[in-house]
Amino acid sequence: MARYTGPVCRKCRFLGEKLMLKGEKCSTPKCSLERKNRPPGEHSKARRYRISEHGIQLKEKQKVRFSYGVLERQFRKFFAEAARTPGATGDTLLILLERRLDNVVYRLGFADSRAQARQIVRHGHILVNDHKVDIPSYLVKSGDIVKWRESSTKTEYYKRVAEEIKQRIVSKWLSLDKEKMTGIVSTLPGKDDIDAKFNMQAIVEYYSKG
Repeated sequence: MARYTGPVCRKCRFLGEKLMLKGEKCSTPKCSLERKNRPPGEHSKARRYRISEHGIQLKEKQKVRFSYGVLERQFRKFFAEAARTPGATGDTLLILLERRLDNVVYRLGFADSRAQARQIVRHGHILVNDHKVDIPSYLVKSGDIVKWRESSTKTEYYKRVAEEIKQRIVSKWLSLDKEKMTGIVSTLPGKDDIDAKFNMQAIVEYYSKG
């Protein structure tokens, strides 16, 4: 399956919830969901139907998948790994998604959205433990050091981020040296460290029936 390249705001309108796919822009009056709080499509106003239990589970799965920018095949792999790991499968799945490098770059404030963070990683701007990592799905470990390549610190984008990051608050499981623009994975995230509100049990039930 190819990656979705259409307007990301359609995803929020389809699910009826803000997924913050454009970062801070989603908090402004320009947000598409604020202006058109209905599903996309010419006849969306006339749509009135009850969602089945399966539909609710599918919607919850899509919310998580769209939020983290993960393709269906990748998502299934993460779920399979979570199912093999001791503990609650839903919580483990969410923790695995949080450990993705593109998400960590986003959480550190190096990017305004996960999509932008994914692009930064792919373009080779990020080092993990002083080694270039250009794979967005790379899973960080406790103690990993995430920072910018020396050559990337000369870009205008980096200079803007370095100025704006002074006002950012990072997740509790991460630490950030705002002067050196260096992040550390202090510990692996727990379910209480993740501010996203997803019904992970619905996702587990969705795949259990598959």
